[in-house]
Amino acid sequence: MKLFFPGLKTEELPKGLGWAVENLRLSSHSGTHLDAPWHYHPTMDQGKPSLTIDRIPLEWCCAPGVKLDFSDKPDGCRLEPGDFKAQLVKINHQLEPGEIVLVQSGAAPWWGKPEYLVKGSGAGRNATLWLLEQGVRVVGTDAWSWDRPLPIIAEEFKKSGNPEIIWEGHFAGIEKGYCHMEKLTNLGQLPGDGFMVVCFPVKIKSASAGWVRAVAIMEE
Repeated sequence: MKLFFPGLKTEELPKGLGWAVENLRLSSHSGTHLDAPWHYHPTMDQGKPSLTIDRIPLEWCCAPGVKLDFSDKPDGCRLEPGDFKAQLVKINHQLEPGEIVLVQSGAAPWWGKPEYLVKGSGAGRNATLWLLEQGVRVVGTDAWSWDRPLPIIAEEFKKSGNPEIIWEGHFAGIEKGYCHMEKLTNLGQLPGDGFMVVCFPVKIKSASAGWVRAVAIMEE
């Protein structure tokens, strides 16, 4: 501080105190964040260069939201198109292009605990592509990953040796580019529809993800 204000005495500041400041060092995938297509693969939309987080259209990130509750599914369950269709029927909602689909996976109660990493359901390749075919460009989950829990996938791979089960929801973005949010919170407080989602990511140059403070807006 004295570099900017030569001669300044500590007692001349409010109660002898200056201002607070923080230096951060963390992954772009820490906490609640939005993954860009670049995270999944260098190309999207069957060959086009993948969008990095600083190139995501802002209109993707401010749209009507839909919350689908899969918290009754067993941990590690692969969500298929039929699961999404059944939940949409349950809440009497027809998906519209541009809507943001949020998945209540069942993992949220375990946040902050080691078990969080292996809790909740996750979207499979077919379910992800089905959502994208409806015109959805942004999805989200309260789990650690949009896919099924990584340790569960790893155990299955050890037994089967099948690489197609690895990150199948993520890799669907190679065929059709999209973004997903991970580690959301408070999805249990949302209705099935009738709210807006705002999830603008922090712009990090050429990065695969950006931190986001996702907000649901509901009219009273």
